Amino acid sequence: MSKKIRTIGLIVLAQLAFSIYSCTKTTTVVIDNTPAITTVVSFSKDIQPVLTQSCAISGCHSGAVAPNLSAATGYTVLTGGSLINTSTPEKSEVYLWMTGKKAVTMPLGAANNPSNINAKILAWIKQGAKNN
Repeated sequence: MSKKIRTIGLIVLAQLAFSIYSCTKTTTVVIDNTPAITTVVSFSKDIQPVLTQSCAISGCHSGAVAPNLSAATGYTVLTGGSLINTSTPEKSEVYLWMTGKKAVTMPLGAANNPSNINAKILAWIKQGAKNN
């Protein structure tokens, strides 16, 4: 009886260890097959509307959670810190977050972040992250 209980205990322990190990998730990488954007990307027309709709909302980056990506501060916050890297755009913090290479893909929910948005962000950074 003792050997049977020990065997069952080891099986349960092994299943528990396996389930804990297999349920961890640190990042989701979005594979972007969108062609590179070669037209001028405007911050005010192409980038800020996405930030306003998908990021600068209650519970996200509307001032309660840094960075504040609202229309009033979005450009300054993105370009004033370490979020944008124009020399190596693919390594920009904002791009890494949006593509899931930094942690969970932002904005949360794939439906809110079609791949063309990532392409626009990347193109905007490559074009010098201008306030246009």
